[in-house]
Amino acid sequence: MAEIIQRDGTWTFDGGTVRLVPGRDKAVSLLRRTLGELAVPLEAVAGVSFEPGRKSGRLRLRLREGADPLLQAAGGQLTDGMDPYQLTVEPDRGGVAEYFVDEVRNALLLDEVPAGPTDGYLLAGPAVPLSVQAGDGSASFDGEHVRLEWNWKTEEAKAAAGTRSMPVDTVQAVEWQPAVGLENGFIRFTLKNVPPTKAPPKYDPHAVVLWGFRRDPLMALIAAAVQARLPHPSAPARGEEPRRELSPAGPEPAAARPVEDDHDALLRRLRELGELRQAGVLTEEEFSVAKQAVLRRM
Repeated sequence: MAEIIQRDGTWTFDGGTVRLVPGRDKAVSLLRRTLGELAVPLEAVAGVSFEPGRKSGRLRLRLREGADPLLQAAGGQLTDGMDPYQLTVEPDRGGVAEYFVDEVRNALLLDEVPAGPTDGYLLAGPAVPLSVQAGDGSASFDGEHVRLEWNWKTEEAKAAAGTRSMPVDTVQAVEWQPAVGLENGFIRFTLKNVPPTKAPPKYDPHAVVLWGFRRDPLMALIAAAVQARLPHPSAPARGEEPRRELSPAGPEPAAARPVEDDHDALLRRLRELGELRQAGVLTEEEFSVAKQAVLRRM
């Protein structure tokens, strides 16, 4: 088991799950504290790295594309401080961080976890119910219905439409944009039975405008909780075969490769394992287990 405890949070790895617990330090973002503990299965991980620095380093856990509804909903727009898959590491704990990285990488190698995209969510998304007041209204989600309510700052034309209650099975898409500079952000819901609108969010009765205040990022959690209940963007259409995951041993499914190519790939795998053992990355026991797994395939 590997563990690193910092003011920014605690990460542990038991060989099958990476657990991320946000710290209680006042510098930890409201989004991470509200999201709480995350249990990330190893099969959702694409990679991990440690970036040392003068004042502090940074651990980064990289997930496979499409594995997490939060990252899907955020679309790469989470800042470093809001990203739950980053951990600030104090200067004297760099060795512990590097050990943590080695343990996760070894497990990814031994379990032959593919780094490619998924066609289904491997994380459940934020817990519900959720309710956030920000900008010109509030949004809440109980797992079945999205509810939008307005405040005194709402444009009169939008407020006149009244409170919106949308069953999640009528939602076609959800979009979250944070406020950047002088540009307002928003969370917007597109419904299956309502034609798309070109109206700005401040006039759209299915959108809440965000002005860049402290609680605005929490709307990303609402978006993620809804996203987790929508069809996965990469899910095969009805009648299509599911996408086959690719093994690190090669770019094609084993059944499609000639026997000679498959044999060569396994020989290369054995050489790589030997090099990892010589470099001290794998213990003798880990090397033996991995070697036997390759030999059985041969």
